[in-house]
Amino acid sequence: MKVIVDNNLSHRIASFLEKTFKGSAHVEKFGLDENTEDWQIWTFAKQNTFTILTKDNDFEAMSRLFGCPPKVIQLACGNKSTSEIISILTKSISAVHTFIEDDENCLMYLQ
Repeated sequence: MKVIVDNNLSHRIASFLEKTFKGSAHVEKFGLDENTEDWQIWTFAKQNTFTILTKDNDFEAMSRLFGCPPKVIQLACGNKSTSEIISILTKSISAVHTFIEDDENCLMYLQ
């Protein structure tokens, strides 16, 4: 189980997730920068068995259209600081773990 953190989120979030989900990383670690198209991140995540963590609604749309893999965790919490997002993830870590292991659900919302 590993999570790839989208460009619209901080590297600190990837560092936090790596402690629980070994192999998790920010997209930039793989050369996927702010100029990388969402479909390229989607394809990379699918080919490398990552769950995508994002605030970008485009991944939600792709998940609804194509299903999974990859799974998508959509942060639906508005503009929050990195510390606030880490707090949300901390409170939800058990639910995230269950979601990633679940074979049926492709999309998870965190608020």
